[in-house]
Amino acid sequence: MDTGILILRLLVGLLVAGHGVQKISSHLGGRGLEGGTDEFRADGFRGGVLTALAAGGGQIGSGLMLAAGLITPLAATGAIGVMTVALTVKWHNGLWVQNDGYEYPLVLIGTAAALVATGPGAWSLDAALGLTPYPLWWAALALVAGLGSGLLTRLILHRPPPAPWTAAHGGR
Repeated sequence: MDTGILILRLLVGLLVAGHGVQKISSHLGGRGLEGGTDEFRADGFRGGVLTALAAGGGQIGSGLMLAAGLITPLAATGAIGVMTVALTVKWHNGLWVQNDGYEYPLVLIGTAAALVATGPGAWSLDAALGLTPYPLWWAALALVAGLGSGLLTRLILHRPPPAPWTAAHGGR
């Protein structure tokens, strides 16, 4: 069981971290910080460079912590938060990834929550530091806090779409 959890932690954690690297650099196929900033602006978010740095840094930090099994509930909360924002961006496209849907962020959210529920396994920094096992309620807390922080980020930083010209000018 510990081997399976290690593989899952490494896969999901490194993918989340890699996603963050793409937001702020030209590594792993990223378009640099300017490209990350443009992506957020195109998706309707305020904040420009700061938003891209916060999202990319959050993904890198939470992903690496998740991969290492370090303070797993906090790492999962961060990953769930940033992936919740991604899910809200893709929501209007439906579930499936081939239509640019939210399938991928949803899988990462569920996996991060499951890793808190199962624990990071014996081959983790949490186990080495004597922090495990975490009570099951930590999984619910990580899920609620991650979803809440992602939705709050969306609420605060997302600009509503501009009104169509006709509606903004009396229907003319």
